[in-house]
Amino acid sequence: MSNITYDELFVAMLTLPPLYRAMLAEHLLNSLDAVDPQIELAWGAEVTNRIEAIEAGKVALIPADQVLQKLRNR
Repeated sequence: MSNITYDELFVAMLTLPPLYRAMLAEHLLNSLDAVDPQIELAWGAEVTNRIEAIEAGKVALIPADQVLQKLRNR
């Protein structure tokens, strides 16, 4: 790779169309993920448990606008 600086690379990437910037961002984020099958299984189980709790009415959902307003008020 040439000796391009971070700033030069960043500016060059900003010239890409939005779809390509999104694809690049997704690929960069995915490259940071170290996939551990046990962790993936644990997260899958957690998601399933949370969905079941919501569907069973065991948890109270808070609308996003209320959560965001509460955060803004802090």
